[in-house]
Amino acid sequence: MLRVLFLMLLVLAGLILGPYISGNQGYVRIETATKVFEMSIVMLVVFFAVLMAVVYLIEWVVTRFFRLSRNSYQWMGNRRRKKAQKQTLQGLMKMTEGDYSKAEKLIGRNAKHSDEPILNFIKAAEAAQEKGDDLSANKYLIEASKLGGQNNVAVELARTRLLLKQGKLPAARSAIDSLLVLAPSNVDAMRLAIGIYLESKAYKALDELLDNIGQRSFLSSEEYEALEKQADDGLLDEIMNEDGQEGLLTWWENQPSRRRRSVYVRTALIKRLLDTDDHQSAADIAFETVKKFEDEQLQGVFDQLTRLQAEENSKLVKLLIKRHKKASEHYSDDYARALGYIYAREGLFDKAREYLEQALAHKECTVNDRVMALYVAEQLNDVELITSIKSDNLKEMCIEPKPVAPALPLKDN
Repeated sequence: MLRVLFLMLLVLAGLILGPYISGNQGYVRIETATKVFEMSIVMLVVFFAVLMAVVYLIEWVVTRFFRLSRNSYQWMGNRRRKKAQKQTLQGLMKMTEGDYSKAEKLIGRNAKHSDEPILNFIKAAEAAQEKGDDLSANKYLIEASKLGGQNNVAVELARTRLLLKQGKLPAARSAIDSLLVLAPSNVDAMRLAIGIYLESKAYKALDELLDNIGQRSFLSSEEYEALEKQADDGLLDEIMNEDGQEGLLTWWENQPSRRRRSVYVRTALIKRLLDTDDHQSAADIAFETVKKFEDEQLQGVFDQLTRLQAEENSKLVKLLIKRHKKASEHYSDDYARALGYIYAREGLFDKAREYLEQALAHKECTVNDRVMALYVAEQLNDVELITSIKSDNLKEMCIEPKPVAPALPLKDN
């Protein structure tokens, strides 16, 4: 618009000034090496106006051409994007229906032209993996990595999941370790890590992860507690198998107060020390545990006390007797059972009979209780007790027990 106005003003100026200078025109001389051009000032102004008009016309034509080209390119791009969006939605529907082959083709065909090409490639990789095509799945992930970069969390999550589905557990473990460094607070990464660590029995890594997670909202208190127990059991088994009871004791000494306050860990440790035949260390930890915790917290410990071998005058036995006298009826029976087993193993059958009779009178007596009581009665030639136990067996007076570890060999009297 301004250019047209400029040309109009230029022509108008020529028309106004032309008559005025017609009597005093003068002339303009332009000389080159071979030619000479002479013209009046009015002709120069007219020539300049025409030249400017030609330049502006050429510019308009060129601009119009490129504008048409750009509009055509934009039209083609919009058409491809709409087509890709439509195919993506159709592909997602096919994935929901379980038609992974069709879903892969629809989602991956125009992935580069979709609104979120990275997500399209990831979904295409998932569809390819579901139909068992590992090669295509990896190709789609490579394309996603090219667009999103090597440190894209979504791409790395997808890669780790695919490695897990492909059964490449070591590679999945390596990938999730790197992902946790890249995105340590990502909930999906932490959930995936929990599953991988459990499957690969990487209990040390799981234990460290649980410390970092804490009581997060994505884990209920029950889930978190169950994972803690799995990590504790796994760590203890690993140490016991590799380093034996010495390793167990060294590990225990180096644990933080959080873990040392756990009755579950203490019970698990006592169990494994007994499995390695270290009764003295097991008795020491059992003594410390019974002394520090209340009766209702010691149910697991009671089960392990029946496996112990301890001397009559040991600190543990004295403590059990003391707690037995002060305990309520329910827990008094648990202490009685533990004392009866310990005395029987020491060959002190008279003392064992007293406590085992109390355990037999309890409604939760087990098959092992009856077997041990019968063994003690036979050692004492107590016909009345033998008859009573056999009669109770016939009447099925006792509740069926949960499976427990076999009793240790009894000492000779």
